[in-house]
This record gives sequence, structure tokens and C-alpha cells, in this order.
Amino acid sequence: MDLAELGAFLKSRRDRIRPADVGLPTGPRRRVPGLRRDEVAQLAGASVEYYIELERGAGSQPSEQMLAALARALRLTRDERDHLYHLAGRPIPVQGGPASHVHPGMLDLLERLDGTPAQVITDLHITLVQNRLARALLGDQTRYEGLSRSFVHRWFADPKGRISYPEQDHEHQSRSFTADLRAAVARRGGKDPETARLVADLLDRSPEFAALWEQREVAVRRDDRKRIVHPALGTVEVNCLNLFSEDGRQRLLWFTPAVGTDAVEQLELLGVLGNQDLLPAAEQAAGQRGDER
Repeated sequence: MDLAELGAFLKSRRDRIRPADVGLPTGPRRRVPGLRRDEVAQLAGASVEYYIELERGAGSQPSEQMLAALARALRLTRDERDHLYHLAGRPIPVQGGPASHVHPGMLDLLERLDGTPAQVITDLHITLVQNRLARALLGDQTRYEGLSRSFVHRWFADPKGRISYPEQDHEHQSRSFTADLRAAVARRGGKDPETARLVADLLDRSPEFAALWEQREVAVRRDDRKRIVHPALGTVEVNCLNLFSEDGRQRLLWFTPAVGTDAVEQLELLGVLGNQDLLPAAEQAAGQRGDER
């Protein structure tokens, strides 16, 4: 671990990036050639004080999650990301997990989809990064821990995981998620510990998943038409489209209005509402209803 070199490396990467490269406004008065430290902290979800300490080579060893967030904020290449982990004394994360490297080009494309809800997920449906409208439509999908980071796990193991879909659509979604997961398991190979742990836990927790898994249906989820229940907008009908990485372990998801529905006006209103903390409140209410039963 070399925290002093880590700080110098972070500063060198910060200096090369323009605000417009990462979707930030360019103000008239800038004293630095690249991003300011507070801007990097904002993009990485860290406090300004914490990031300043990192650049100074002080403070504690950063976590793997923080390193992944910094790598994405600074648009690091995979080699640069690996170097960052080496300097921090952390193991290189396995591709496909919650700390996976996201190609800078995919992040740039995500930022350019400013008027469309979009997010990058893994083949296990772990959300790595979301744009503003995706958080407004779906809530913050990056806040979960452990196996719950996978939306497939939440779908089958947690009743609150389904509140964003009408009940009439649950059977279709369950079959689709299971078939997509089986394709991911085969693509990764039988010795992949992450998929083995996820499937074993779901088989133990969910009779529904176990029954569907036994049917051995396989279908990569490339596109779909979804109805998403939003606490302020009601049911929004969208087309869900996917752009896959070369190895198939990541996909850029974006949502477009379904033709012949009110989704155009609803998504426009979504941009006005912004990222309000509506879905967590709805989840809490759903949990209370479950407790009452």
C-alpha cells in the first residue's frame, strides 16, 4: 500500500478531465485545468474532506467500493483501475461483481442519455451506476449490500423487490429473470463462485425460483416491454433496451416510452420531479403491509 503515490495518481487523473467529459457544467471561473476535488467527491459519492485526505496521502485505506467509485468518476481505463487498487493494497475485483470496472466509453454514453433513464448493470442484475432519470424512475439501485445487490435476488427473496411491477406481470418477469440468470451462469462457467452463491441462496429461499430453475429455460434478456409502477407517476409503460459489453457481463439499459401510451409525458414529468426519495418510502409502506399480513 502506498497512500502517498495513490494521492498523486488521483490528482494526475483528476487534472486531465474536463467537467463536460463527466456531465458537469463548466463555470466561467476555474482555477484548475481539470476537475476540482469537490467535483470528484460528488461524482464518487464521498465527502469532500475524505477525498482531500486521499489526495494528501493521508487517512485510512480506501475500501474496494470507494476505489470502484473513484475509478468510474475519473473515467479510468482498466489498467489504470488495476493500478489504483494496487496502490491502495486492495485485490483486483472479479469482473461481473459490484465493483466491476465500467468501460469509460459506456459511462460517457450513459451521461449523454440525459433525457432517458439509463443504467449499467452486470449479468447478475447488479446495478453499477445510474443516471439521474434512472434514479428518479427506479430509486437508487446501488444502495444494497451482499446478495441483495442483485435485483434477481431481491425479486425472489424480498417481497418489496416487486413493488415496481404490477402484480399481473410478476409471472412473466420471474420466468424472464430465471432464464436470463441461467444464461449468465453458463457463460461464466460452472466454477464461478458468485453465480454459485446466488443460485444456491435462491434455491434455498424461493420455491418459485426453484421450480422455474428446474425447467432449464435459457433466454438472454436483450429487450423487453415493461410496466413500471412509480409512486408519483403511476404505471409507466416503457421499452427496455440493452447494449452489451464484449464479454456479456455488463449491459447498458435504457428506457424509452412505449408507443401509444402516456409514457412520453410521464418521463418528461419525471425530469421535473427529479430524484426524490419516493421509492424507498413506497418500499417501507409495502414492508409494513407485509408485516400486517
